[in-house]
Amino acid sequence: MSSVTTLTSQDARPVGRASTVVVLSFLLGGLTSYAQSLLPESFSSLANSASGWTLITVLLIASTRLRPVPAALLGATSFVLLTLGYTVVSDLRGYTYDPLLFSLVGLLVGPFVGLATTWLREHDLRAALATATLSGIAVGEAVYGLTVVDASTSPVYWTLSGLAGLGLLAVMVTRRIQGSVPITLALGCTAVVAAGFLAAYQNLGTF
Repeated sequence: MSSVTTLTSQDARPVGRASTVVVLSFLLGGLTSYAQSLLPESFSSLANSASGWTLITVLLIASTRLRPVPAALLGATSFVLLTLGYTVVSDLRGYTYDPLLFSLVGLLVGPFVGLATTWLREHDLRAALATATLSGIAVGEAVYGLTVVDASTSPVYWTLSGLAGLGLLAVMVTRRIQGSVPITLALGCTAVVAAGFLAAYQNLGTF
């Protein structure tokens, strides 16, 4: 009986951690609605950016230490719930927000973010792809912020976002990505993801 109890307890731990991510994603999504008004102007874009929600998702999923497939599913779930939480709180505050577009974006991009989060613990090829995904999002949105919406937002957050993306790339290349092929892949794919992000955001007309 003790072995069965232990096994059941071990099986329940990932479910419990995933459930925590689900709840926190919704709550933190709601908080970003308030944060847009409460944060200083220099950092207010944190609460109204893909990189900000990506950071939340990465931190939440990293805390679960789930395997790649569950983490990918949880990545999509977290993004959608962030969007829904933001929508609900915005509605309570008297603002109208349609969650459909970014829920669809979350379903598309979220699995890659969740998978990348788990692969940051790997080395070489997987670490290169994970780094390119997350660094590319940060750098791509930084370029978008500094060039497309620069007239209506502060450059401070966008600059920090870009530096964070480049910093992650530098740390991973130094510590976990070795060999000419993985390093080239990390650098090249980061540029591709950043360019793709920039093009997608320009077409979405997010702001």
